[in-house]
Amino acid sequence: MKKILAYITTPLFYFLFTLALLIFHPIQVICRRLFGYQAHKVSVDILNYILMRLVIFIGFRIKFNDKVQLPTDRPLIVVSNHQGTYDIPPIVWMFRKNHPKFISKIELSKGLPSISYNLRHSGAALIRRKNRAHALGEIRKLGKLIADNNYCACIFAEGTRSKTGKMRQFKSGGLATLLAEAPNSLVVPFVVDGNYKIERNGRFPLSFGEKGTYSILEPIEPKEYTAEELTKKIESLIRTELGQ
Repeated sequence: MKKILAYITTPLFYFLFTLALLIFHPIQVICRRLFGYQAHKVSVDILNYILMRLVIFIGFRIKFNDKVQLPTDRPLIVVSNHQGTYDIPPIVWMFRKNHPKFISKIELSKGLPSISYNLRHSGAALIRRKNRAHALGEIRKLGKLIADNNYCACIFAEGTRSKTGKMRQFKSGGLATLLAEAPNSLVVPFVVDGNYKIERNGRFPLSFGEKGTYSILEPIEPKEYTAEELTKKIESLIRTELGQ
């Protein structure tokens, strides 16, 4: 029965997901050009709330563990595991008070309605993966941005998504570069648990009736650790949360 429902609901989900991106693209442009950064940000927050909730159409149930109180008067660095395409909307929504900014491959900054526009104009670090110097320069700019404005930088420390949910080893380079530019940052581990199941059979059909949990763990003061030690600590905390 679930497989039949998957074939029925996946086209509806993709239609609504694409429709939301198409509708919010001009909304973003208007908000940014006429009303500035804050209006643009609100439009992006609303879009990501809608995208996050659209998974209801494929029977995906969400649980939030977000009782941790986070400051808004200092920069944050959110370090997360990465399980799939749908990890970003909950991060944007759950950290919306902290103005989350992402590190993204530069290829995504063109051709995708809403997504590409936001990446180009939100302060994201757009990196060329094969050009280390360029990537480090972009991440340094992001670090300076969050330090100057008390914003939030979000990194997927595995470097790429896990299609099976089994976590890869975390890399410390991105975190080290951000902390060098924003040493006053509070580091927040974030756990994505279950999103890989949505595309466990590929992009069509999407798996029906799965469930996922998004958890904000207790923040860590980074000054007590080297970047490598901190990365290992965060990886261990997330693995424990995932039961790995």
